[in-house]
Amino acid sequence: MSPESKSAATDEQDVKMLEELRKGRELLLGEIGKVIVGQREVVDDILIALFCQGHTLMVGVPGLAKTLMVRTIADILDLTFNRIQFTPDLMPSDIVGTDIIQEDAKGKREFNFLKGPVFANVILADEINRTPPKTQAALLEAMEEKRVTVGGKTYDLPSPFFVLATQNPIEQEGTYPLPEAQLDRFMFNILIDYPTPKEEVEIVKSTTALREIKLDRVLTAEQVQGIQKIVRKIPVSDEVVEYAVKLVGATRPHAAGAPDFVKEYVRWGAGPRASQYLILGAKARSVIRGRYSVSSQDVQSVAGVVMRHRLVRNFHAESEGIRTDDIIDRILEKHPR
Repeated sequence: MSPESKSAATDEQDVKMLEELRKGRELLLGEIGKVIVGQREVVDDILIALFCQGHTLMVGVPGLAKTLMVRTIADILDLTFNRIQFTPDLMPSDIVGTDIIQEDAKGKREFNFLKGPVFANVILADEINRTPPKTQAALLEAMEEKRVTVGGKTYDLPSPFFVLATQNPIEQEGTYPLPEAQLDRFMFNILIDYPTPKEEVEIVKSTTALREIKLDRVLTAEQVQGIQKIVRKIPVSDEVVEYAVKLVGATRPHAAGAPDFVKEYVRWGAGPRASQYLILGAKARSVIRGRYSVSSQDVQSVAGVVMRHRLVRNFHAESEGIRTDDIIDRILEKHPR
């Protein structure tokens, strides 16, 4: 097969998978809807991050079904799932695993590696800010390297590998907030809000009755990896890339042409990683909607979840109750295209 025909065949396969994904997205949302009421935008953002091979921080008060949502998505995508409850006494070895001495049938003793819960496709790091920095760093290193090193040996993590870390925004006493440099390692910061009264009525009715829910598998781990490759292949025009860079540049108070309200309320703006994630997120958003073209609207749609945790407000903004989301909204209004 010539390189040209091989490339054409590959493109045909990509187009076919893209069409299957467009239909599969509706199936995914339908299956998730059997368990989770509402939160379609949150589910979309989680899927976008997964298909970008990025990790996600989820912030919401207790009782909003964060764990159930993540477990449901893992089940539907036929991915292995582990939940790690972070506590002040959790050690790095409790996450990545440890070497233990075992004796074989002949009485010979040797070290064997006992894998920790990080060895799964989808990891829910529950209340990551409740564990000390040393343990946080063990997870963050695994997120970045997609492998762990124990006893001088390196072990690859399963692929795909996706971490969703949760934080409770209410209780801050006795916690270890992630510094800005570590927050930057998360692609998205998703805020999970209270349901609407109508949705809450549906939640109460469905969860207080006897019911058995059977979830159908929509995608396999191999298909998820295929989609992750397609996302990287999606072309983006220079105009859209320049727009993403312009949005990120507008968050930097010391940059030339920064808006006055940014200079007034922002101490530090977003770095180049935000520009990269804006484009990757926009690519994945177009892919799960069955499109091969990326628009500035796709960039705008992911701007909040990408930049929310990358802007550092100053004391003036905090004293006036100016939220990071308020600043991002004003930047989008100033730069609609």
